[in-house]
Amino acid sequence: MAYRKFRGTKLFTGKSWAPQDSVLITQSNGQVEAIVSIAEAGDDIQPVDGIISPGFINAHCHLELSHMAGKIPPQTGMIPFLLNVMNHRQAAIEAIQEASYQTDQQMHLEGIVAVGDICNTLHSLETKKSSRLNYHSFVEVSGFIGATAQNRFEQARTVWEKFREIGPASITPHAPYSVSPELFQLINDFDPGTLLSMHNQESEAENDFFISGQSPLRDLFTSIGVNIDFFQAPGITSLQAVLPHLNKAAKLILVHNVVTSPDDLAFLQQQPINETFFCVCPGANQYINQSMPPGFLLKSQLDKIVIGTDSLASNYQLSITEELKLLAGCYPEIPLEHLLQWATLNGAKALNMDSHLGSFEKGKTPGVIALNDWKVTRLL
Repeated sequence: MAYRKFRGTKLFTGKSWAPQDSVLITQSNGQVEAIVSIAEAGDDIQPVDGIISPGFINAHCHLELSHMAGKIPPQTGMIPFLLNVMNHRQAAIEAIQEASYQTDQQMHLEGIVAVGDICNTLHSLETKKSSRLNYHSFVEVSGFIGATAQNRFEQARTVWEKFREIGPASITPHAPYSVSPELFQLINDFDPGTLLSMHNQESEAENDFFISGQSPLRDLFTSIGVNIDFFQAPGITSLQAVLPHLNKAAKLILVHNVVTSPDDLAFLQQQPINETFFCVCPGANQYINQSMPPGFLLKSQLDKIVIGTDSLASNYQLSITEELKLLAGCYPEIPLEHLLQWATLNGAKALNMDSHLGSFEKGKTPGVIALNDWKVTRLL
């Protein structure tokens, strides 16, 4: 049996640093065999310039928006950004599919091995069929008017059925401000015990919409011709307002969390959801409104933070390394070990892929990458 042996300046297992002078041994197909000392490793050790790590997990992406690269200017603010996405997302199917394919290939080169991907259409289906990456497809549904809930849900279910044929998939809500209680109920009842994802508290406007009702989000609805005069603000944050609608999910990935508060976390702990992960996308937050995820969240939820890139509509590139670099620059007190755990094992756990990805444990095939000065080289 042929083996590959790697020795870097450091070795990160997905959980912690391995002892100095450790050697990673894999089979030729990348399946992990062992981590041993250099004295036990024998010959043919490949020296690696940089940190050896399991492949990265991109816990939040919009592959089907890849054709929008460069079309929305940075720092517009949340509401103009959303309107721009609506105005620019339509394009020839061939162009959307080609951009999705190229982005998938680039993510592979960036050391990414798995993606939690938001889908509104079937445009990314063919790319995923042939991809070397592992995808969980979150088929996203929205609609703030209760009367449209059943129709919106049935459209999403049609898309979900196709994605489910090629890999794990969920029907998932877009965001608190874009899903009616009736639609939340349909999502919640559809597949109890599933994994869900939801954009959460990406801007102050979202919380204001639920706390006081006075929010630029009202202008968004007016712009798209939706009358929401019926809506009465419940006087609590968006997360607290809608989380009870998702009480049948086994696991929930909340995405962005820019204005999530300690009170929100305390509320969350009282809910019946078994496990919640917090996906941060600092590149997109900077691109849209020059914000960053809150430090208290990162430091208090070490085992539940995961990393996402969002889309090329809201980011310059889909690189987990660049996301980690941004976090390290803003929060230098966070150890690199924690950042790497968020990008590897935590992400694999969030996407239910930790049986084979996320860490160097015997039998897993998590990918092998080298990280040197925030640049990635794919080794396996």
